[in-house]
Amino acid sequence: MTTSSHDKNPWWREAIIYQVYPRSYLDTNGDGVGDLPGITAKLDYIASLGVDIVWLSPFFKSPMKDFGYDIADYCDVDPLFGTLADFDALVAKAHSLGLKIMIDQVMAHTAEIHPWFVESRSSRDNPKADWYVWSDPLPDGNPPNNWLSVFGGSAWQWDSRRKQYYMHNFLVNQPQVNFHNPAVQQAHLDSLRFWLERGVDGVRMDACNFHFHDRTLQSNPPALVRDTSTVTDVNPYGMQAHIHDKTQPENIAFLQRLRKLLDEYGAVAIGEVGADDSLAVMADYTSGGDKLHMAYSFNLLTPQFSSRHIRRQVEEFNARVKDGWASWSVGNHDSIRVATRWSSGEQTPALSKLVLALQLSLKGTPCLYQGDELALPEADVPYELLQDPYGITFWPEFKGRDGCRTPMPWTNEGPNAGFTTGKPWLPVPPEHVALAEAGQDKDSQSTLNFARNIIQWRRGLPQLTRGEIAFFDVPEQALALRRDEEGFPSVLAVFNVTNAPLTFDWPDAAGAKKLDGHGLSGDVNGTTVTLPPYGGWFGTIA
Repeated sequence: MTTSSHDKNPWWREAIIYQVYPRSYLDTNGDGVGDLPGITAKLDYIASLGVDIVWLSPFFKSPMKDFGYDIADYCDVDPLFGTLADFDALVAKAHSLGLKIMIDQVMAHTAEIHPWFVESRSSRDNPKADWYVWSDPLPDGNPPNNWLSVFGGSAWQWDSRRKQYYMHNFLVNQPQVNFHNPAVQQAHLDSLRFWLERGVDGVRMDACNFHFHDRTLQSNPPALVRDTSTVTDVNPYGMQAHIHDKTQPENIAFLQRLRKLLDEYGAVAIGEVGADDSLAVMADYTSGGDKLHMAYSFNLLTPQFSSRHIRRQVEEFNARVKDGWASWSVGNHDSIRVATRWSSGEQTPALSKLVLALQLSLKGTPCLYQGDELALPEADVPYELLQDPYGITFWPEFKGRDGCRTPMPWTNEGPNAGFTTGKPWLPVPPEHVALAEAGQDKDSQSTLNFARNIIQWRRGLPQLTRGEIAFFDVPEQALALRRDEEGFPSVLAVFNVTNAPLTFDWPDAAGAKKLDGHGLSGDVNGTTVTLPPYGGWFGTIA
């Protein structure tokens, strides 16, 4: 069924997204790398969580320099992950379980071995000569401007075939396509249609504000405030204001074309926004019902875990957006695992439970990352086993993204926790084996069963799935909010974001009735709030 962009309550606003990183989910052929049949085998498990949409990180043909985010063929499955028939089987099984499948679309760049780039770099006058961003050198041989790569160094790479520089926002092996060329836009939309025809229900748009660049190639000015949400403070990329190399106004019209295509199939899109002012871009890209359905940024993927920070992100987005929609993500394949990132030293199941409850209480579509439902901490991958080129470049101050990409632990025994019979592409840490799915499944108090329970519990409260949100001024150790949906009593929620017990007076809670069934512990007696470390309380008030 096609959902009109102007429906009062589009289904995707009430959905929960679960991200699967295919390399690390389940390996069925013993080569040490997860595959599509492995995901299919675990769809029953994913359905048991109560989520709605399964977002698959790239499984397309790729030389794997950036582990699939460097695509060599947009319309085929890499043999490492299986075949198109395996993908079709995955979609069919997902749909039989009521799950929707969302695929990653990496449009801003390709692999350097993609046929488009092979042709483009062969000469200056071939049919695809203008499909990528090329520039002559300055008279002294330097690149045309000061643009930087997110992964370190200049965003320009010299090519001896054309005697020109080509642009790359990420790895040298990921040349930037030229979205100013209408043929490039059409080729991408045609590739997306290929997957929509195969039954795909949605797309996650990788680096979706990187599509266009300033054609005049003006240098970026220094940043007035250094960006440390998109990159870490050891990366010089954050020292520029990125006003010319990305987030160009022409992208709006392309996203409108994309939305028209998606609407033909009733499919949804979520955009990844990494920008100096991510909230403003999220608002631009999701407003009006004619671009992206929703967007997320890195704003809750930073080490900052405080009630003030979380409140500010949500309030600023709501203040800037008219009718757009956010997706709040606290973990993904690019970020240190939240169980480690937001812990104040000791990682406890209580923290993971609190973070999930808090995430599910914000206005927006929650996006969960595989393994967070098991409270997996960040894995410590030694330098000699690192795979991520980003981490290898910035080691040791930034260890890269391998620590959140290690294999899913399924069983509590064996060196690889049931992930593979071979040698895993990244090691499975012993502390993950202890947190494996099999053991947690049997433990009624586990993080896994807490996640299943609270996701189901939230479904019965329209206030939490689609209501408006407002925050209360309470002590900094707590985050207190209200969700309002017409025709229902308001839901109040308060969370202790510290690992110390907390008691304070909350006049706004007077007369509230306690809601049970969510799994957190805490109490409100009159106006006195009493919360254990990482505790929480929900109630209703007329």
